[in-house]
Amino acid sequence: MFNSLLPPIVVQILQRLDLVLIAALSLLIFVGGVTLYSASDMSSEMLYRQGLHFLLGFSLMLIFSQIQSKTLRQWVVWLYGIGVVLLILVLIIGETKKGATRWLYVGIDIQPAEMMKIAVPMMIAYYFSEKSLPPRFIDIVVALVLIAVPMLLIMKQPDLGTSLLIAVSGLFVIYLAGMSWWLIGGAIAFVAVAAPLMFHYGMHEYQRQRVLTLISDDVDVLKEGYHIYQSKIAIGAGGIYGKGWQNGDQSHLDFLPERHTDFIYAVFGEEFGLVGNLALLSLYLFIIWRGLYIASKGEDTFARLLAGSLSLTFFIYLLVNTGMVSGILPVVGVPLPLVSYGGTSIVTLMIAFGIIMGMKKRKRIYQTDD
Repeated sequence: MFNSLLPPIVVQILQRLDLVLIAALSLLIFVGGVTLYSASDMSSEMLYRQGLHFLLGFSLMLIFSQIQSKTLRQWVVWLYGIGVVLLILVLIIGETKKGATRWLYVGIDIQPAEMMKIAVPMMIAYYFSEKSLPPRFIDIVVALVLIAVPMLLIMKQPDLGTSLLIAVSGLFVIYLAGMSWWLIGGAIAFVAVAAPLMFHYGMHEYQRQRVLTLISDDVDVLKEGYHIYQSKIAIGAGGIYGKGWQNGDQSHLDFLPERHTDFIYAVFGEEFGLVGNLALLSLYLFIIWRGLYIASKGEDTFARLLAGSLSLTFFIYLLVNTGMVSGILPVVGVPLPLVSYGGTSIVTLMIAFGIIMGMKKRKRIYQTDD
């Protein structure tokens, strides 16, 4: 009956979408817009630009949701290879802004590291989908090399936050593929041993200072500790119910830096309080659960590994940003997903959710007449 009412292309699109996930994402985007409008001192222009980012992101999400697992697999190696080449070009001819070389100019500025947030877990999922599971030790080593290459290139830019997010997204695929607990324990032990060496020889001075700011009791709150100090004041000032929309002192009196990007969670916390924070975190967790649920319905191993890793990576975005703003993790410049202002991260995340929806088994939800 429905086929006679809807064009075939609409029927096909609806078959690939998860309306529950889209509704939850839409609610999160609305909350983000309300918070951004307040954080930007009621800037209609910034809200308009953010709306354009989401319009582009939604369009790409719809497109990627129509791509089936078997089609996506054909492009994985190419996407990964092109991404690595672009990262190498960034180090050779990239544009430098604020002391970091992260962009290529091709008429417009592009940031290849954002592409790798999807390409890396996609490549690892493809690799394991061609092997027997659980993976052998040698397969895990190969996967770690595939993760390490873009990770190290991005660290050279330098961009520690993005490099760690990409590494975690790949590691999630390894975990979901059935990595044994012995290997997980060995990996944790290796990280514990390597961390001091990484701190002294693999990090830039400003990155080491961020770690020291987190763990030291002797921090100048007017210098290196200013961001976190003001952020914690804002969250604490919100109390149980918050001060109300547009009534946050820390943001509107310009005490809170980067309030429309990395520290927008502090703005939300001051205006909506503990109750608002719990509601926002519940919405995030629902979106993550829905992504994992869709992943469990994937049409093949590649689909399940990819959709699962992208859902868990969204959780890491949330964990790192809220932990950073709350003062329990170092400042690494990770935005609050789909709430912070910024086009590249929004578009990347919306593409990821489109891929997640595209990975589920295709069902015939409409009946045809004989």
